[in-house]
Amino acid sequence: MLQEALPPPVPEGAGVGRAGLIAGVRAGFPFAIAGGILAISFGVVAQDIGMSKAAAIIMSTIVFAGSAQFAALAIVGGGGAIGAAIVAAALMNSRFLAMSIALAPSLPGGPLWRALQGQATVDASWAIASRGDGTFDRALLFGSTAIQYVAWVGGTIIGAFGGGALGDTDRFGLDAVYPAFFAGLLINELHDRRSRVVAATGGLIALVLVPIAPAGVPILAASLAALAGLTRQARADTAAVLQAEHGS
Repeated sequence: MLQEALPPPVPEGAGVGRAGLIAGVRAGFPFAIAGGILAISFGVVAQDIGMSKAAAIIMSTIVFAGSAQFAALAIVGGGGAIGAAIVAAALMNSRFLAMSIALAPSLPGGPLWRALQGQATVDASWAIASRGDGTFDRALLFGSTAIQYVAWVGGTIIGAFGGGALGDTDRFGLDAVYPAFFAGLLINELHDRRSRVVAATGGLIALVLVPIAPAGVPILAASLAALAGLTRQARADTAAVLQAEHGS
């Protein structure tokens, strides 16, 4: 049922234009600034809990996910086991399961090639690349992610090596960057009634689960509301296309 609801796969020969990549870089630049500031905070916090500079930088290079990395730091810094930190990080990133299902038809090639391209999926880039009809622009996805990746790793390096010169980072309000980042993404998507209903439903699900569920589970459950909204819209679009074809 889900496969039928989603748009048809992109042909394997579909390319990515330079103009689209540049447009993606420009669109992702504001989010890269916010992410870079947050990454500085991550580099500082990682030092505070005893993580080496190299470990913090390697983690940002490989994981490239702010919520997951901060969740892992919180557990390790609180004396938790590495295994628990890994599980928490995985749960925090579990929202990408729903996002990837939506993105998959817009990626050409076989399963392995699509999985490789899917590594460019981050929250802001996913939203930027969305065309609003259930399909995604790969060039915008890759370009906007590239600039954010550079900022995230670069910010971590600055925080790891220069964090001591900043002193108490709480006075800069860096803890507000991440919520503001997601709020900006959400506001940009609330352009119709369906989007607002999906956002309200997801928020309500998360609000109910946060006090009782492990870290990451509320986000995963809330993302299912977004996936349901996407598939419902895709069904409506498909029905409209079929009706138009029969009418002609």
